[in-house]
Amino acid sequence: MSGVSVPTVPEQASGLSTDGRLKSGQLAGLSMGAAIWVLSWPILIEAFLGSFVGLTDTVLSAQLGLAETDAIGSAAYIVWLTNLVIMAVGVGTTALVSRSVGRGRLAVANAAVGQSLLLAAGLGSVVAVFVAFAGPGLGGMLTKSEAGATAFATYLQIVAAGTPFMAVLAVGIASLRGAGDSLRPLWAMVVVNIINIVSSWSLCGEDLTRLVERGGVRTTEVILHNPVPLDLGVRGIAFGTVLANAFGCLIVLVMLRRGVGGVRLMRRRLKPHWHTLVRLARVGVPNFLETFGMWVGNFLVFAFVVLISETDGMTGAHMLGIRIESFSFMPGFAMSLAAATLAGQYLGAGSPQMARRAVLVCACVGAAIMGTIGLAFIFLPEQLVALASSQPEHLEVVPGVLRIVGFVQVPFAFAIITRGALRGVGDTKIVFVITWCTTYLLRLPLAYVFSGVAIPLPGGGVIPHPFFDYPSLVGLWFGLNIEVVIRCVLFVGRFLQGGSVKIKV
Repeated sequence: MSGVSVPTVPEQASGLSTDGRLKSGQLAGLSMGAAIWVLSWPILIEAFLGSFVGLTDTVLSAQLGLAETDAIGSAAYIVWLTNLVIMAVGVGTTALVSRSVGRGRLAVANAAVGQSLLLAAGLGSVVAVFVAFAGPGLGGMLTKSEAGATAFATYLQIVAAGTPFMAVLAVGIASLRGAGDSLRPLWAMVVVNIINIVSSWSLCGEDLTRLVERGGVRTTEVILHNPVPLDLGVRGIAFGTVLANAFGCLIVLVMLRRGVGGVRLMRRRLKPHWHTLVRLARVGVPNFLETFGMWVGNFLVFAFVVLISETDGMTGAHMLGIRIESFSFMPGFAMSLAAATLAGQYLGAGSPQMARRAVLVCACVGAAIMGTIGLAFIFLPEQLVALASSQPEHLEVVPGVLRIVGFVQVPFAFAIITRGALRGVGDTKIVFVITWCTTYLLRLPLAYVFSGVAIPLPGGGVIPHPFFDYPSLVGLWFGLNIEVVIRCVLFVGRFLQGGSVKIKV
């Protein structure tokens, strides 16, 4: 009526019920707390299992010797590079599938699933060929002995053959998570871990041992004898990894074919679709550039590690520290995936407020878990290292590394989870800028300053370190973790600023 003021009512987000519950997808009808629980606990367990995959290779290589440990530790950096390509596809998949499910546009979600798998298989094959031919040439640079270089090349060439399987497995899991299903990926990873551990150990031919100290004397104690009469060494560890990824790939494809919440793999969606591929690239390419820049920076840090020691052992110790620490940051990574999925679905449903709240809750939970594990790093580092390696050189160095990382687990958690959430909602350009700036303006300089390494010159001679006379792996990790704290401040600041909720994917 003319002249009568009608009070305005806030518009309800179209994809949410009146009490803030999602209306579509696997998470439909759940409160935020229930949705976080449904997403996070399977991912959390899966993350712990995922840590065992890499740790298994490191532990088994430590049974073979220092040269083999260094070789597989060095090869892990090359495998990491292949994972970046796969991760870029996976990030785009999660962002596109989760938003499409939040809007109730299941046809778009199904198109994203098919095109993501097609892209993963193609890129995985290209990367496999590249790594198989180019990677082994780095063995002489990244290891300190001929035995280490040979083991490096052998391991990398076999693992490269399984890259397409690993790519389809990872992107298939990203599709399921984007649709709100984190339980079935857990079962897939349970199978992957069991196959990886059993087959790698059986084929390598080594007993499982640990280093114990009795009466001041260190001795090696057998935990479990290997019952299989094979002795493939590093080749057996690599074959076990490929076999596990192949079975995992098959399982995830069957899961996607059956579908979840209306999202499923359809044969007709495997034909190239330019519009969907462009949408995936819009999120995935900036993510790849961001993580590639981070990889180059960390590869240069690894070069410092190589310079710290003139003998075998130090690169393996560095990687062993990362493998043990992964049991802390993998839960943070799991919570970041839950945050990315929920943020994407709430934004697709039209509620930026619920998206921000979900990320904050996930970040606090992740920080509590990682902080608790950090206490074990501080107070029980020797015991943790002794469980993972029987090499005395590792027990001398790695505990000091773990004590340092124990003190920064809480800020590390907030950095991982807010960064993952920003990626999940498509804010990959800002994540790219922050990652590159912190890597090259902070991480590398700090690693150099505290590592104490002297830089060799091409024509002979070295540039002496300006501050320290002796190089130190513990000092290098101290510098790296200063950067972690600063990175946390930047990612949390971007998240709280709120610009990411306006990104379109």
